[in-house]
Amino acid sequence: MSNYKAEYIWLDGTRPTALMRSKTKILAAGEEPPVWGFDGSSTNQAAGHSSDCVLQPVCVVPDPIRGGDHKLVLCEVFMTDMTPHPTNTRALLRGPAETYAAHESLFGLEQEYTFLKPDGTPLAFPANGYPAPQGPYYCGVGGSQVFGREIVEAHLSACLAAGLGVSGINAEVMPGQWEFQVGPLSPLDVSDHLILARWLLCRIAEQFRCDATFDPKPARGDWNGAGCHTNYSTKAMRESYDACIAACEALRERAAEHVANYGHGIEDRLTGRHETQRWDTFSFGVSDRGASIRIPWQVARDKRGYIEDRRPNANSDPYVVTRMIVETVCGAAASRAG
Repeated sequence: MSNYKAEYIWLDGTRPTALMRSKTKILAAGEEPPVWGFDGSSTNQAAGHSSDCVLQPVCVVPDPIRGGDHKLVLCEVFMTDMTPHPTNTRALLRGPAETYAAHESLFGLEQEYTFLKPDGTPLAFPANGYPAPQGPYYCGVGGSQVFGREIVEAHLSACLAAGLGVSGINAEVMPGQWEFQVGPLSPLDVSDHLILARWLLCRIAEQFRCDATFDPKPARGDWNGAGCHTNYSTKAMRESYDACIAACEALRERAAEHVANYGHGIEDRLTGRHETQRWDTFSFGVSDRGASIRIPWQVARDKRGYIEDRRPNANSDPYVVTRMIVETVCGAAASRAG
């Protein structure tokens, strides 16, 4: 093949929740994806009188949709003087990831999402009314309990073909809601792979004439919200239960700051119901899905392992979440050691 298609992907400046953007560049066979650019005035990242923004490739994987030698190219956004754009949250993670590299942080992210029909209602919801109450849908099987599996399977196959670190899938508690897991991987890798997996999910959903939303509360009322539960460990935590408890206590000290940066609309999801702790309350406990931080029962038994921060929203920025956890937990550990 003399040429290949490179799909450049980046996070835009839309707030409170960034959108994924992408466009295609044709490159010669064997050519590495170069620095490119885009119109930042159309993505809420620049003014019209000075609209150029720069795309710096940071993670290149096979494109499982186009196949062949085609590539997906995840990028950071820079200003034209090659300083990180203010919306470039990945750049802010690079420093702490390097500073605390000796702690060997690993993350596993559980990305929940919901399929929406063209009218904006969840895939399983009838035009006028609601499906049967929650109960049989979580990890369910059967046409009356599971909705959208064909999209989920196509997405899983695409992620694996792209070489992403996806480690599992399952149907979630609300009908039409699903989850995929990424990791365990380092802070930068897990965040990059999650963004690429999100993009693939939205791109594949197009083919089935529906949308995948990361809205943390896509259906009001007595329905579970959608989170991005964040499993975390350091080398010390993988060797010591005391280090796991110390991590929980460190997160307690900065609880309000973390919640404020864990995704838009978090108060709608963290209500103290539907397997959540309230957004303004912090707690941790063994096997407690109603806590801010869950300590898995195996960790309490083995006296080593990891913790699960259940607070991040489905629409949270993984670069922000992983950075804050690394800074908080590793920073506290470094202070104790020093």
